[in-house]
Amino acid sequence: MRYSKGLLGGPGLSSPRNMAPSRRGFLGGTAMIAVSLVMPAFAGAQEAAKKGGVLRYGMNDGSQQDALEPGSWNTVMCGAAFNGALCNNLVELLPDGSLAGDLAESWQGNADSTRWTFTLRTGVKFHDGRAFTAEDARQSLLHHMGENSTSGALAIVSQISVIETDGEDRLVITLSQGNADFPYLLSDYHLSIFPAREGGGIDWESGVGTGAFRLESFEPGIAVRLVRNPDYHKPGLPHFDAVEFVNIADSTARLNALLTGEVDVIEDVDIRNVTLIERNPALKVHRTPSLRHLTFDMNCSVAPFDNPAVRNALKLAIDREDIIAKVFLGEGEVGNDNPVAPIMPLWAETPPQYVYDPEAARALLKEAGMEELKVDLSVSDSAFPGAIEAAVLFREHAAKAGIVINVIQEADDGYWDNVWLKKPFNASDWYGRVTPDWLFATSYTSDSPWNNTGFKNARFDELHQQARAESDQVKRAAEYAEMQQILHDDGGVITVAFVSWRLAMTQNIGHGETGGILPADNHRCAERWWRTDV
Repeated sequence: MRYSKGLLGGPGLSSPRNMAPSRRGFLGGTAMIAVSLVMPAFAGAQEAAKKGGVLRYGMNDGSQQDALEPGSWNTVMCGAAFNGALCNNLVELLPDGSLAGDLAESWQGNADSTRWTFTLRTGVKFHDGRAFTAEDARQSLLHHMGENSTSGALAIVSQISVIETDGEDRLVITLSQGNADFPYLLSDYHLSIFPAREGGGIDWESGVGTGAFRLESFEPGIAVRLVRNPDYHKPGLPHFDAVEFVNIADSTARLNALLTGEVDVIEDVDIRNVTLIERNPALKVHRTPSLRHLTFDMNCSVAPFDNPAVRNALKLAIDREDIIAKVFLGEGEVGNDNPVAPIMPLWAETPPQYVYDPEAARALLKEAGMEELKVDLSVSDSAFPGAIEAAVLFREHAAKAGIVINVIQEADDGYWDNVWLKKPFNASDWYGRVTPDWLFATSYTSDSPWNNTGFKNARFDELHQQARAESDQVKRAAEYAEMQQILHDDGGVITVAFVSWRLAMTQNIGHGETGGILPADNHRCAERWWRTDV
C-alpha cells in the first residue's frame, strides 16, 4: 500500500543528492521506444548465483484480508509473493529505478503520448500451460476499470480510454490525455497479468500467473509458499527451488525466527536490534535507500482537521528530530510534509521547513478560537515500525502546545483494512512512486483511490492534469513544484521521516544491487536472489 522513500542518512549512507537513481529515458517529454529486458545490472551477480534451496522470508504486514485478487493488494506480503513471484507485469522496475520490458518486449508512444503500442513477448506460458496473449494483458488491465472499481490501480487505469489488441502479440492503449510517463505506471504492483476468461474478465482465483514461481499454498495472514516455475521466460531465473513468505507481525518474534533459523530474511528490523544482529557472524543487516516515508495522516474533510489552522498547528506541534533520534536512532531524514522524496526527479523545496514550535502551534489554535484541542491518533506496529513510540512522543510534544493527543493502539492484524482510509487521524507507511504524477494520482488528487488525508484542492487537481500532458520540462517542473508547495501548506500529511528499507538476513543469502522503490527488492527478491550454500 502506501509507498517508499529514502533512509537517507543512516550509517554509511550517501546524501540524498548522491543517491538519485538513474532513469534511462525517464521524463524525457517525448514518446520513446523501450527495448526488451536485458538486465545488464545483474550480469556479474548472476554469474555467481547458485541454483537450489529455499528462501524463507519473514514479513510484518500480512493480513487475513489478503487475497489473490490483484486490485486489493496493499501489503508487502502480497506484493512480494504475488506480484513479484507469482506474476509478471508488462514492464518492471530494475534496481537502479530504470524501466525494462517484462511481458512486453518494447513499446512506442505517438507524438503527444496519447497512444501507446506494446509489442509483447512470445512463447510465454501461464503456469497451467496456457499461452500468454495480448487478450490476457487487455483483460488484466480492464479488470481494474469500471464504475465500481476499488482497485489500488484505479488512478492509473482511469487515464485509459480504449484498450485494443492487434493480433496475439500487440496491445494498443489510448489515453484520454497525453502522459509521457505512462509506461512507468504499468509497473504498478496491482497490474499483474492473469489469464483471460472466455467472454471477458480474468481468472485470478486459480492463482495461475506467468511468474518465476507457481503457487503451492496460501493461508491469508499466515503464509504463502511457491515452487520454481521450470518454464519461466527469463533465462537463468529463478535460483531458488521454492520460496516461503511467512507473516510475523511482532518484531521480537521476527528477530527470534531469524536467530533460530526458522527464516532467512526478516523485514523492517527494529533499529534497536541492529547492533545485536551485526555482531552475529552468521547474519547481516542490509539497507536500501528508498522513497519510503512514514506519516501521520489527518483527514481534511473531517472535523477538526477540516480547519487548516488545526492541521498547521499539529505540524508545528511535533518534534520530528526528537522522534528520529529516539525511535529511529538517527536512521532517517526529517520530512517537511511534502510526500515527494528529495531523491525523486522533479522534487522541489517547500519552504518553510516545519520545526517544532509549540508556542506557534498554540497561537494558531487561538486564532482559530480554540484554547485546547483534543484528537485521537490511531496507530499500530503494523502501520510502520516504531509507530506507537513515535505517537507517544508526539503526544508529549503536542501537550506543550495545549493539544491533547489520545493515542489509540489498534490491532496489528487488519490495520490496513479497518483503520487506514477509515479513521480520521492515523499512522501510515508510504512506499512512494517512481513519478510525481503517479504519486499524486494515487493519493492526493480529489479522486485518488488512496486519499488517506481526504485532501481536495481544485488548483492542485488542475495542475495535476496540466503537468501530466506537459511536454515542456521547465513548465512541468514548475507545475509539480507548485503542487508540492500546496501539499506542504494546506495538506493533511505530517511526514515524520524518510527512511530506508532495512532487512536482516543470513550471510548465505546472495543478491546483487537491490531496488528501493518498492520493498523486498522492488518485490523481486524471490526472482533475483539466491543461496550461496547450495
